[in-house]
Amino acid sequence: MQYFSYLSDAQIAQVHGASLEILEETGLLVRNEKARRRFAEHGCVVDHDSEMVQLPAAVVERYRAMVPPTITLRGRDPKFDVTFPRDLPVIATASSAPDIVDPVSGEARRARSDDIARIAHLVNELDGFDLFSISTLADDAPKDQFSLSRFYPALKNCVKPCRTSVIDVREAEQVLKLGELIAGSKEAFWERPFINFGYCSIVSPLTMDYDSTEMLMYFAENDVTAYGTIAPMGGLSTPLSLAGMLTLMNAEWLAAATLAQMSKPGTAQIYNFLPVFADMRDGAYAPGAIEIGMMNSAVCQMARFYHVPSGGYLGLTNSKVSDAQAGFEKGMSPLLGATSGVDFIVMGGLLDALMSFDFGQLVIDNEIAEMIKRVRSGFDFADDTVSLAEIKATGPAGMFAANPATLERMNTATLMPKVADRKLREQWQAEGASSIHQRAMNRAFDILSQPNSHALAKSTDQSVRAHFAGLVAGDAQLPDGWQRYKVGAPDVTRERRGNRRRQAARSN
Repeated sequence: MQYFSYLSDAQIAQVHGASLEILEETGLLVRNEKARRRFAEHGCVVDHDSEMVQLPAAVVERYRAMVPPTITLRGRDPKFDVTFPRDLPVIATASSAPDIVDPVSGEARRARSDDIARIAHLVNELDGFDLFSISTLADDAPKDQFSLSRFYPALKNCVKPCRTSVIDVREAEQVLKLGELIAGSKEAFWERPFINFGYCSIVSPLTMDYDSTEMLMYFAENDVTAYGTIAPMGGLSTPLSLAGMLTLMNAEWLAAATLAQMSKPGTAQIYNFLPVFADMRDGAYAPGAIEIGMMNSAVCQMARFYHVPSGGYLGLTNSKVSDAQAGFEKGMSPLLGATSGVDFIVMGGLLDALMSFDFGQLVIDNEIAEMIKRVRSGFDFADDTVSLAEIKATGPAGMFAANPATLERMNTATLMPKVADRKLREQWQAEGASSIHQRAMNRAFDILSQPNSHALAKSTDQSVRAHFAGLVAGDAQLPDGWQRYKVGAPDVTRERRGNRRRQAARSN
């Protein structure tokens, strides 16, 4: 497939060369002493007093060539494992919102572990999503079980690959133990490890923090499936230019990839990014900007230059509700990414600049995901689809609707949306003039009203709960008071909750 691109071969080489120059001459501030020692052992120039590390170009070139060309993310059910690059992009939910739009009150509140369980159940049934990147935090997590209280309800209710970040090694080992209990033994889990992690070891500009850098090395050393994300903010932590942001971000990705390979050669990576631009009128965090899609197009080209998978947070929005702004912001950047050859898209379910999750929005985003995959599936130019004989047989002024070929293809030639409305206005009005968000909420309700056939077996769940005292319930049950929207009723106004910690949404 021919992909859309912005950069010429010369410009790709320019970005690569400038990135190497930045790493060799300017270097990085590396807060983690173990990482500094590792860089020094592999030929980098390290000043432990200033915590600065300079990476010679030859060292970067040697280690970045070790990054494998593919990565595999595994689920509890192996039929949902995904290895990419592949023809269609892998599409995930977006992650780590501190709030959720309550399906009963319609108001934003702190998310809990039972919300994660419901979202996991829903993601199981939405075919557009290949991976559950755990959508929210869990405000009810017991002490010392913060990440466990997210992974447990996710894995209990979802058989697709699940991933999110953890704070430290203790949390990672706790979650890996959960995987061993679910698998039935340590040996069974490590034969096919189905827990996936993320981390953000780079704090732009050019800084490696302590904890997430420690996690980068831990995951690589122990063959734990994990990938990093670079998350710069144009105008604040990078130059306010597309080319400048790309160059700095590329240098940071190369540095993180180099440390991963120094930790264990052959560690799989994704060239994954969450670049946003500050709206310089007021400094607002703007993940819905169209420039995110433009940046992803360039990232896709750089990833192909390095022969690694590309990924990005694309379907994000600043809108607080499922409105037209949410629609165009969530549609345009992922579509641009798809036409540019992106391998991995993180997009589903979040509103308000990653601050809140909405069940209806997740169902709408699933439809966007299916459309993106339809675009990437392209044209099928087989003899039967060109339909020359059918065209001749039908002839001038003929009608194709009754042809056998039309009936055979009616459910495969075009995408049949489940919540988008295509009725005549009169029929739509007669049926209550519902909004897409109402229809999406009804579909979520219908799915969650049914028992989760993918939930953990009772005996397995008992084993998990016996090991972790005080663990959250993790059950996917409809909350009291959630009912289907009545046809024709006005949509619930989604109010924005004040005094929230926006930095919490940056944890992925």
